[in-house]
Amino acid sequence: MKILVVFLVALTIFGTQSHGNEVYNIISSTANGGQIQETMTIDNEKNTATVNIQAGSCSSTTIFDYKHGYIASRVLSRRACYILKMDHKAIPALDELKRYTFEKQTLKNMFSDKYIWVKYNPLRSLITNVNWFLFGSPIRQLCENVPLYKGEVVDKTNEASAGACAKVGLLGILGISVCADLHV
Repeated sequence: MKILVVFLVALTIFGTQSHGNEVYNIISSTANGGQIQETMTIDNEKNTATVNIQAGSCSSTTIFDYKHGYIASRVLSRRACYILKMDHKAIPALDELKRYTFEKQTLKNMFSDKYIWVKYNPLRSLITNVNWFLFGSPIRQLCENVPLYKGEVVDKTNEASAGACAKVGLLGILGISVCADLHV
């Protein structure tokens, strides 16, 4: 009987650790007949959500690092990373993000009005001395070998030039537009 109890305890411990990741996959149609694939992987042990959007030249990877309190997005066509401090008023908690994603995956037509506009200045917001310990290893793996820009959330869309924006985040759930703040 003792062996059975030890076996069940070991199975519970190792079984819980092996199920640390949850993966959600959403395929959506675009207005021009194409498809966008969004994959969100939640790592419960690291307290992160990684969102990969496969959309041709508009593909991106976004990491929501709840442990360190940062969001980083790498827009593949721009060969750059954008990082901002997580605003817990605007960004849903990890369990809420899971629920939204599950609902969108299941219902196929969920829409959320949560949208964040982020601006950065290519000349003034380049981070040259990066403290990777502050940002955490998931963001380091994403952004280490590309230019890293600090973004800031703006309240109004007219504060950022929408023509120079890249859409990242979770489309239809938590949209993020990263926009260049250029004043010539």
